[in-house]
Amino acid sequence: MIQARPIGATELEQIRQLLAAHPDWSRRQLSQQLARQWEWRNGVGQLKDMAARSLLVKLEQRGWIVLPPRRRRPCNRLRDKRRPQPPLAQFSPLLTPLAVVVRPLIITEVSTSTDASQRALFESLLHYSHYLSHRSTVGENLQYLVGDSQGHPLACLLFGAAAWQCAQRDHYIGWDPSQRLQNLHLLANNTRFLILPGPQRPQLASWVLSQVSRRLSRDWRAKYGHPIYLLESFVERDRFAGTSYRAANWVRVGQTKGRSRQDRRDGTWHQVPVKDVYLYALHRRFRERLQGQSAQPPTSGHELPG
Repeated sequence: MIQARPIGATELEQIRQLLAAHPDWSRRQLSQQLARQWEWRNGVGQLKDMAARSLLVKLEQRGWIVLPPRRRRPCNRLRDKRRPQPPLAQFSPLLTPLAVVVRPLIITEVSTSTDASQRALFESLLHYSHYLSHRSTVGENLQYLVGDSQGHPLACLLFGAAAWQCAQRDHYIGWDPSQRLQNLHLLANNTRFLILPGPQRPQLASWVLSQVSRRLSRDWRAKYGHPIYLLESFVERDRFAGTSYRAANWVRVGQTKGRSRQDRRDGTWHQVPVKDVYLYALHRRFRERLQGQSAQPPTSGHELPG
């Protein structure tokens, strides 16, 4: 199984025939054609050519195929990406007394926005103000920017792919490895959550979490063609108490062991901060959905927490 696809003798032969028939093609052309040949698309019909390209590279690394040489030296656009410093008025929101703040608060999903300035502001705020910083996001993701009615940003939330393995989460769901492989894309990880510097705003963090959670599955389906049934987040216990997540009815199911995903690659152990594992269900029957007992997605536009 590679890139969540079963790869056997038949699939390998198809790829080898594709390589032999088009020796002059670039890796990009090969991956696009392979995605078309396999009808490898996401839920809204877009070709998954990047997943196909990653699959081809992994097959070459295992010595099963030989790809044409790279035509361009890959640049690290994430490392070299420049972000403008947010203007002071935006970077330090709500300089006026809290009593003057005007509601309603506005939540915008900016990854699908046609306004490039919103996406740039989102990335800059996380890059300069989140303790983990931020470079860019790959794979399926949603990006939420929260502001007041005067346009001052208050918070940023980033959701992306779920962790491949998490013992506490997997036990809570009750799925086996094959079910996890099949349905992991129905989970999302809150990888960044930032309340911007400024005056204290009681309950803002939990309110933002609750409001975004209510719309996330619908937004994910609109962008990627499938719902999300469960949210996860990993909170550094030495740095945060998880108060906002608990106030928003997220459930703490345990903690990580302080190991890194790189542990198995080079035979060494990499100590990382221990994190509390928080989960939030977006559907009452999330376990059945994630265990594959019911393939029928919810028809309601509003998923209910379980």
